[in-house]
Amino acid sequence: MNANELRDQTPDQLREKLIDLKKEAFNLRFQQATGAMENTARMRQVRRNVARVKTVLNEKAAAAASEA
Repeated sequence: MNANELRDQTPDQLREKLIDLKKEAFNLRFQQATGAMENTARMRQVRRNVARVKTVLNEKAAAAASEA
């Protein structure tokens, strides 16, 4: 996932994506605690994707505020 792909989506789609990513991060934390995690790098990817989605959402909110 890159920021250009995210910028093409609507804010509602981005919020849904953010919810899904947060659920995945939650599940990964449980897997890590129980020792069932196979791909430890996935946690870092999910955290960074959450940050990307939040950044694009904030950009869209700032653009909407400047238009109004």
